[in-house]
Amino acid sequence: MSGPSHARVTVVRGDITTQHVDAVVNAANRAMRGGGGVDGAIHRAGGPAVLEDCRRRFPDGLATGDAGWTTAGELPARWVIHVVGPNHRAGETDRRLLVSCYARALAVADELGARTLALPLVSAGVYGWPREDAVAAATETLRSTPTSVTEARLVALDEATLALVEDALRR
Repeated sequence: MSGPSHARVTVVRGDITTQHVDAVVNAANRAMRGGGGVDGAIHRAGGPAVLEDCRRRFPDGLATGDAGWTTAGELPARWVIHVVGPNHRAGETDRRLLVSCYARALAVADELGARTLALPLVSAGVYGWPREDAVAAATETLRSTPTSVTEARLVALDEATLALVEDALRR
C-alpha cells in the first residue's frame, strides 16, 4: 500500500448539504453551536444530531484554524468536519489560520478514513476574507497537502465563485 499522495481538487456549483461524499466540511464559528451561512445550512440539513455531537465532543468549541469531526446526522455524508476560519472583518487576517483550516480538514479526514470531501470556501462569506485569496488558499493547500483523500470537492454557491475556482484550478 502506498502512502499519502495529494487529493484531486474539483469544483461544482451547488448546495454543500446535498453532496454525496464521505465528509462535508463545515465553516463553523468557535462556539460550534450552529450559526449562519454554510454552518446554519449544515446544522439545519443534518438535524439535531449534529448539534448534539458538537456539544458533546466540543464543550469549549474549537480554536480558529483548527478542525474536528461530528456525525453528519441526516446529511448524505457520513461525517461533518468542522473548521473554524479566521474572521477577516474582525481583524483576524493571518492567512496561516485560513490555510490551517484546509490542512487540518485533510488531516481529520485521514484519521476518519474519509476519501471524498465537499468543502466550502472557508471565511469567504460573512467573515469577509477577500474572495480571490480565499480561492488561492483553498486550492493551493488542498493540492499541496499530503493526504489519503482522493477528491476534495469545492462547492461554489454562485457562478462567479465557480468561475474563480475553475480559473485557479487551470493554473
